[in-house]
Amino acid sequence: MTTDPCDGCGTEVSIAGGIANLWSFGGQTTDGMTLEFEDGSEHFLCYACIERLPDYPTSEDVAALPERTE
Repeated sequence: MTTDPCDGCGTEVSIAGGIANLWSFGGQTTDGMTLEFEDGSEHFLCYACIERLPDYPTSEDVAALPERTE
C-alpha cells in the first residue's frame, strides 16, 4: 500500500491498490479521495478533512483547513 499527503492537513493517507496489493486479496481501503472543484482544481483529502468542509465547498475552503499538529 502506498500513501499520499492530504492537501488539507498534510497527514499521509493510505491508498489501496497498485503493485503493492497485486497478490493481496485483503480488505485494504483508501482513507481519502480526490475532490474536483468548479474552478478546475483537484485536492486529495483524508476523510477527516472532508468532514470539516462546509456544504458546497470551494478550493478556498480547502486552503483554510488547519494543518494537523499531532
